[in-house]
Amino acid sequence: MSFSSNVKSELSHHFGNARHCNIAEVAAILNMCGHIAFICDKFCVKIQTENPAAARKYFTLLKKTFNIDSEVLTRRNSQLKKNMVYMLFINNDEQARKMLQACGLLHYAAGEVRIERRIDELVVNSVCCKRAYIRGAFLASGSISDPEKMYHLEFACSDEDYSESLKELINSFGLDAKTVKRKEHYIVYLKEGEQIVDLLNIMEAHKALMDLENIRILKDMRNNVNRKVNCETANLSKTVSAAVRQTEDIELILERMDLSQLPQSLSDIARLRLEYPDASLKELGQLLSPPVGKSGVNHRLRKLADIADSLREEMGEEFGTQNY
Repeated sequence: MSFSSNVKSELSHHFGNARHCNIAEVAAILNMCGHIAFICDKFCVKIQTENPAAARKYFTLLKKTFNIDSEVLTRRNSQLKKNMVYMLFINNDEQARKMLQACGLLHYAAGEVRIERRIDELVVNSVCCKRAYIRGAFLASGSISDPEKMYHLEFACSDEDYSESLKELINSFGLDAKTVKRKEHYIVYLKEGEQIVDLLNIMEAHKALMDLENIRILKDMRNNVNRKVNCETANLSKTVSAAVRQTEDIELILERMDLSQLPQSLSDIARLRLEYPDASLKELGQLLSPPVGKSGVNHRLRKLADIADSLREEMGEEFGTQNY
């Protein structure tokens, strides 16, 4: 099973402690994946999902919250032949009206019946109901990427205004969800690992939360090790390149003069560099008598480099004169 399926499986076994929380969760499910038909002055509601665990929860929620025994049908997805589609039908007009009104979708105004897909403030009046609503929305139309590869959690909405309302509801918990349009859907998403962990906690998917935290810890450890290795490799490469350049400078000086012609401090460090080509500046400094710090060793090697550069210029001039 994918990580997203594991999260939904956990959420499908979680039920709110109070009826108002269950109403909030049903409201989210209806808004996200409910199909409402009004035929011959009667309402019919269909809830559709490809997740069997979610279908079982929908059935249980309707029974516990509204005492509705919904009709359940299954069919094979025509596009994805391996997937089954589960459809729950509420054909009783009185039960459908009662459910839709309690969930804030059905409104009566001036003798007219109106369906509004929105988040009713009364339905999410308390913090526990907000949690339940977000849980129902994720179960109906949410997904989360494999955290081993990337951090991304999203809700797919069919309406722009509704997506903005869902984003605001999520952000009321101190998160920073954003929206983007993708083809015909409006996506509410989070892309930071820490915020996804917080949202899993809000939805009360505690097992998935711990799994994600373990993955985050391992990824952070791997990233830290890789950064240190890369840093040490880069430093070693710089040290080796510098040592090669210093050795070349000293060998050039030896071609033109004897080390005894140099000041004692420069001849000593030149001999040590030739004898210990792989030693660091600190190690070279410790070999001197008396010992010298890294900056002191670097200063002497720079002087040798200046002498070598002067010799290269002289050699260039001599070569130019000979050609002439």
